Amino acid sequence: MNKLSIALTTFVFLTLSSIGVNAQTATPSPTPDYDEPEFIVPSRPTVSNPAEFQKPGVLQLEFGYDGNFRSSEFKAQEDAPLALRFAVNRRILIELDTDSPYSQKDLNSFRQTGAGDTQLGIQAVLQPENKTRPGIALAYYVKLPTASKEKNLGTGRVDHNFIGLFSKKIDKTTIDFNAIYLLAGRTSSNGRASSGQAAFAVTQAITKNFGLQGEVSGFSRNDEQSGAMFALGVATYQVGKRVSFDAGARFGLTKDAPRFGIVAGITVGVADIYKKRH
Repeated sequence: MNKLSIALTTFVFLTLSSIGVNAQTATPSPTPDYDEPEFIVPSRPTVSNPAEFQKPGVLQLEFGYDGNFRSSEFKAQEDAPLALRFAVNRRILIELDTDSPYSQKDLNSFRQTGAGDTQLGIQAVLQPENKTRPGIALAYYVKLPTASKEKNLGTGRVDHNFIGLFSKKIDKTTIDFNAIYLLAGRTSSNGRASSGQAAFAVTQAITKNFGLQGEVSGFSRNDEQSGAMFALGVATYQVGKRVSFDAGARFGLTKDAPRFGIVAGITVGVADIYKKRH
């Protein structure tokens, strides 16, 4: 990632965070039948994100390992995804993501390593979840091409993601569904190419701390990238209200998808910015 990209992403994120701190006094009181948000609400390692998020004022950090292996286009892709998610209030979330370092081994076993791409995003809750209806949200993410095109680690083009998010908790089971429209910069010519993506996840609480997640996701063809479908299985373990661990495996369901993958990581509530200091 070059210095200009670092400066840009840092400036935007800190500016939005500052706005969020100033806006906290205008946070509306929750409707009585809404559940109070948890201190952290992990979004990793599934493709789908929940419609609602962590407690307002909490800065949530997510970090881990993501590896995909044995594709028709490469032998291995590995990265260390890092996400900073800040809940401005119960309705607005801002996010900064990066996949650095990023490493790819081609079919000839030649490996390239460098910075990954960067994403900035904002999510708005349109309808908070309650006992009778699901939570509904919209999100927008822009991908900044900070990965090297020369090393074949990225496309070198800006991409735009528009996402509809739906979530519902039924007893100890949580269902998340995301529908995504991707407008990506073409690599084969000028202009942009459109594609769709969807992800459906089910999370089951087994005990107070331990849970299981299953997800099916896929995307259609986009320019030179073939469509693919995946299945993901994950075990989660939460320690207190601030820390959650996850680990699992991903499997390709179509011929162009990587045959398998491994995920593992941690979610931490690093700061409660709105907490009153005495």
